[in-house]
Amino acid sequence: MKVRTLGRHCREGLRNLGRNGWMTVASISAVAVTLLILGVFVVMAWNVQNLSRQVEQQVQMNVILKDGTAPEQIKAVQQWLVARPDVARVTFVSKEQGLANLRASLKQDSNLLDGLDKQNPLPDKFVVQAKDPRMTGQVAAAIEKLPEVDSVRYARDMVERLFQVTRIVRDIGLIFIVGLLFTAMFLIANTIKLTIFARRREIEIMKLVGATNGFIRWPFLVEGIFLGALGALLPIVVIVVAYRYLVDAVPSFYYFQLVPAHPLLEQMAALLLGVGAFIGVWGSVVSMRRFLRV
Repeated sequence: MKVRTLGRHCREGLRNLGRNGWMTVASISAVAVTLLILGVFVVMAWNVQNLSRQVEQQVQMNVILKDGTAPEQIKAVQQWLVARPDVARVTFVSKEQGLANLRASLKQDSNLLDGLDKQNPLPDKFVVQAKDPRMTGQVAAAIEKLPEVDSVRYARDMVERLFQVTRIVRDIGLIFIVGLLFTAMFLIANTIKLTIFARRREIEIMKLVGATNGFIRWPFLVEGIFLGALGALLPIVVIVVAYRYLVDAVPSFYYFQLVPAHPLLEQMAALLLGVGAFIGVWGSVVSMRRFLRV
């Protein structure tokens, strides 16, 4: 296609936006509302997935060593743990450090622990975190076989239930996003179809005077791209402003961290622009088929 011809199609598509008046406003409004819902849910799904990862990363095991384990044995156990490819982090906590941590956690009531320095009942232990939190049970089973290990403690039932819940939440989020995407495509395509239906006479006349399908179709494709892109701008602005406010406000009230605004908002904006433009083109192509058969 020549540059001059492409320029003509672009100018004609832009003129069509102004000619149709309220139909253009209705189409852009439908795109904006639908993509706003989609954008909000996508951002929520990203944050739910991020929260699930944060919770999973807090799953750790307490590897309790047998009383009287020699320092060289402790070092050997530590080296064995560090060398495992499925272990992400290993921290040794001596019984003295454990008592100090317990004192710090009790704060004003730390005097209740007076007298335990000479007869410390706490064991030496390792705090171990699996590289894949879902493999915690398998890693714990392997560690328990070591002769120096007395037991491996972690909230087994709670952890398994946690992984089930996070998996269900992720699957439901994916299903909702796909469902919203198809709903958006259906609603926006039908709105564009109404716009083209109102101009069916114009298309029929152009077809009868000898205009090719491509010559008729291209301005409508350009119009569909602009309808989708313009309809995506308002949701992008609303979501960007609201999310930046939430990122600044939420950490001071809650214990989880929202996904950083960058690059999340840029990815969300690109997604909405792409979806809007694609649906605009797709709606124009589907809607024009019947009117080009003259």
